[in-house]
This record gives sequence, structure tokens and C-alpha cells, in this order.
Amino acid sequence: MKTIISEKEINKIIKNLAIKVIKKYKSLSKVGIIGIYTNGVFIAKRLIKEIKNIKNKDLQLGYLDITFYRDDLRFRKEIHQPKETKIDFDVNDKDIILVDDVLYTGRTIRAAIEQVLEIGRPKSISVLVLIDRGLRELPIFAEFVGKEVRTKKNQHIEILLKETGNKEDKVVLYAKKI
Repeated sequence: MKTIISEKEINKIIKNLAIKVIKKYKSLSKVGIIGIYTNGVFIAKRLIKEIKNIKNKDLQLGYLDITFYRDDLRFRKEIHQPKETKIDFDVNDKDIILVDDVLYTGRTIRAAIEQVLEIGRPKSISVLVLIDRGLRELPIFAEFVGKEVRTKKNQHIEILLKETGNKEDKVVLYAKKI
């Protein structure tokens, strides 16, 4: 296991992502941030905090669990315990930013978009990720990318955050066990 991004770099990336969001959306009052469980929620909270530090604006935050929207649900040996999907704001006519930690095949984002569209009809949906590792299986892209890390199929990227019990924030790369 190799650390490829340190805590200091993660903080810098999130600040840069916040600046990009501010530049794109002149009216932040029409923006809703939705974090995809688990790390996407923590990154979304940090992003909102950074935007508040820069612009003194509070953004609306929602949480999304895509467990039952996955296209591989019937192929999984075990189903993870679903978490609460909680979006306490009207998504209709809002610019929605879906936040996740790693963009890989595109399947998680596809499931999240499907779930948001069942809730309402946003003005737009954008994707923000800390890491884009390539190797897409679906035509999905992130408009806001913290860092591109090109990987091979036999590699795995894991985002370790303090919110999930780690001593420090870091991004690690390792070979998958086959």
C-alpha cells in the first residue's frame, strides 16, 4: 500500500474544488450539494465548509445512498447495510452537485443520477470527485476533479478520512487481491 496523496494535499484539493464551484455558480443559493455515502458525504461537508470560509454562504446538503440503485445488486454476494438517503431541500430547478470520493467505472454516479431524477427535476447535475482514476465503463465524467490518478484494473484507490476512524487523511494505492 502506497500513500499517493497526503492530508495536506487533500485539504488543498478541496479548497481548489470549492473555488471552481464558486467560479461556475454565480448564484450559490440555487446550488444543492449531495454527498454519496460514505466518503462523498464527508467530502461534501468539507466542500461546503470551504465555500462558507471563502464566500460566507451556506449551501444545502443532502446525503444519498445508492445501494438499491446499483446495477450489480443481484450479482453481489453480500449487500451492505443501506444508510439513510436524506435530501431536505427541493431539487427542482436547482444546480445539483453530486460529490463522491473516487470516480472509476461510472456506475455509482449513474445510480446517483437515477435516484436524484426520481426525487425531482434539477436544472442541472454536475459531478465532483476527489480522485478520477479513469477506466470508465459508462460515458460518465466529472466536471470538478481534484486529481487524476491513472490506474490499472488490478489496482485499487482508497480514500482514508479521519471521519471514518483513520488517524490521518490520505489516499492510498494498492494492488487488488485476486
